[in-house]
Amino acid sequence: MPTFRYPCPGCRTTNSLHEVDCEFEGVDWPRIERAYTDLLAVLTREPDGIAESELRAAIPDDWSGLHAAALGLLEREQRVVRDGGDDGPLRLLTAAEFKERVSEPTREPMRTIYERGSVPGCHDNAVFAMIAWYEMVGLSWSETKEHVIDWLETSGAWDRGGFEESSPTELVESKRHVYDAGYGWKEKAQAAKRVIERHG
Repeated sequence: MPTFRYPCPGCRTTNSLHEVDCEFEGVDWPRIERAYTDLLAVLTREPDGIAESELRAAIPDDWSGLHAAALGLLEREQRVVRDGGDDGPLRLLTAAEFKERVSEPTREPMRTIYERGSVPGCHDNAVFAMIAWYEMVGLSWSETKEHVIDWLETSGAWDRGGFEESSPTELVESKRHVYDAGYGWKEKAQAAKRVIERHG
């Protein structure tokens, strides 16, 4: 099952070392974790979904900006969805539903990389970003490896050439350190997207 590390909803750190200008810098770490557990405790009791107003009312402590930010992050990462559109009830996805949704990135800049594939000039950044993104959403190394190899082949990236490795498997294995270190994906993804868009 994908893991969730209770990231700061402002800068995504998983410890007290926040990014510069993070609005939650200085907030006690147990308060950040508590905001998530407050939300998840209610959402797990309501498998068919709950209106946001009812969720707010069900939080044992007063609803705060921290709760709102944590809910926003859960939605952005597709852990929580609104069935039926923006005003629909909030529902916590099952592990199986979550894995199915994250197998294809839907938000930029990852969507461009996933849909169009890498091109010469950005292969390192694109592969780095794909591995880091799948690690971030909580897939295991074997799942990440499978998804990235499939992406290299189905997107046409491997056929475009420009790789030093002899196979997609060898390429992905050579990037295992990206997964193990838990590097962020956003900067590499933005750089790869710029090259892909210029490529046509």
